[in-house]
Amino acid sequence: MAVLQGSVSDKYELVVGLEVHAQLSTLSKAFSSDSAAFGAEPNHHVSPVSLGHPGTLPRINKRMVEYAVKMGLACNCIINLKNTFARKNYFYADLPKGFQTTQDQQPICLGGGVTVKLSDGSSKTIAIHHIHMEDDAGKSSHDQHDQYSLIDLNRAGVPLIEIVSEPDLRSAEEAGQFLTEIRRILRYLDICDGNMEEGSMRCDANISVRLKGATQFGNRCEVKNLNSIRNVQRAIEHEFARQVEIIEAGGHIDQNTLNFNADTGETSVLRSKEMANDYRYFPEPDLLPVQIIEEQLDVIRKSMPALPNELFEKYTKNLGLSDYDAGVIIADKDFAVYFEELIKHTTNYKSAANWVMGAVRSYINDNSINVADFNLPPKNLAGLIQLVDEGKVNNSVATQKLFPEMLKVNNKTADQLAKDLNLLISGDTNEVDEFIRAALAKYPDKVVEYQKGKKGVLGLFMGEVMKLSKGKIDPQKTNQLLIKELESK
Repeated sequence: MAVLQGSVSDKYELVVGLEVHAQLSTLSKAFSSDSAAFGAEPNHHVSPVSLGHPGTLPRINKRMVEYAVKMGLACNCIINLKNTFARKNYFYADLPKGFQTTQDQQPICLGGGVTVKLSDGSSKTIAIHHIHMEDDAGKSSHDQHDQYSLIDLNRAGVPLIEIVSEPDLRSAEEAGQFLTEIRRILRYLDICDGNMEEGSMRCDANISVRLKGATQFGNRCEVKNLNSIRNVQRAIEHEFARQVEIIEAGGHIDQNTLNFNADTGETSVLRSKEMANDYRYFPEPDLLPVQIIEEQLDVIRKSMPALPNELFEKYTKNLGLSDYDAGVIIADKDFAVYFEELIKHTTNYKSAANWVMGAVRSYINDNSINVADFNLPPKNLAGLIQLVDEGKVNNSVATQKLFPEMLKVNNKTADQLAKDLNLLISGDTNEVDEFIRAALAKYPDKVVEYQKGKKGVLGLFMGEVMKLSKGKIDPQKTNQLLIKELESK
């Protein structure tokens, strides 16, 4: 594919709509009691229901409905209180019943949108067309045997929600940010782990181009089963260039379903694009309509956690944190949960943010653990912040000596441990004066330099005083005393 000249590509507008499939973190499958756990031996989580045996009947997973409602509420959708299931019929090699149980005319969530932040500092709300529930297909492997394709049906019947956006996306960046925000919401709600590598979140991208200013959409191509946010962006960029090149050469965009090759960064045709009537949807005769009552909706609404955008507003507007600090904290749900607990015990929100983004995150990354496995209680960390605020220990001692010890001995408060380790700042002015005099006596030539106007040597004296005192001094007060002593010479 040739690289487009800017003047050519600038004539066209990219139009993208995404379909995001999220496997729900339920214990059992959508319409049977089979385990929905990931990672079992092939074909171990199956039963006559998920194998599509004649005479078996589906039974709806109530947790699936609850999780779908939560996602709808998080995306400001209208919850359809009466929604129905349908059969979507076309050949599924890895779904034994031969059709997918999904929703067509009456999905559970309608409308809504997700707001994303872009690199230029602007925000954009991507509208959602609907969210519907369905079951997943199994997994086919074509490269493990030289004659046969192998099928693992453990995934067949696992509950999914599909979040279908409007064709509102106009760049690969917007698509990436939309997926990032969807994944973050799923994780905050604790309804899907969002792991695209394991397939628990997948994406299909509907991509078309049109001349800028045009109101009619061009023919779209659907790129299937993209398994990373970066690959979604690469596929969009490639398709934009491919489609523009075809149109510029006088060609026509065929409405096809495409595969994306992550190695080459190119797309290829899987099949001619089906239209809705090719699927032969018809109402699912074995499942009654799902009727949600307002009382149930209220219970679910009250159980909702604080979501990323809410926390961002809280941190920037109420706590006075910068957009950057707030963005880093909310990027990971577990970090946000830890920070939320931490600020229950301290009002120094900036210091709390610095500790979470600095020492805490470094320790977690260095030891390859999750925040949930971090063994320092937020209340104890708040005690360390208080010691610094009260001038009982300085920042360097807190970071380099006290914090590491608190990780080893987490059943003692910061104050107790500082006393045990003799780390509290000395309040003895005479002792500090002695350290200052010793430092100046060690570097008499530097004292002369200072008096001649070379103020940069002050750091040398402070370093020596810190070493002599083993850090048990107040740097700010000591700095003032040091200057006073130097000026008096």
